[in-house]
Amino acid sequence: MKLVSDWRAVLQRAWSVRLMLLAALLSGAEVALSFLGDFIAPGLLAALSALTVSAAFVARLLAQRNMNDGT
Repeated sequence: MKLVSDWRAVLQRAWSVRLMLLAALLSGAEVALSFLGDFIAPGLLAALSALTVSAAFVARLLAQRNMNDGT
């Protein structure tokens, strides 16, 4: 496995990375809120996290502006 040559730019600009970070935050919020009580319907944050991961998968496959092909 080899990193792309402009991996720093990918981390800063790629929507797939941003969406995966959002999914991680949603998953963490689901765990944290379970300790605080039932403020949000059970499974809502898990569903939002799953949708975000799906969007990240699509974003990873699509060409994004201001990004080269990684070669």
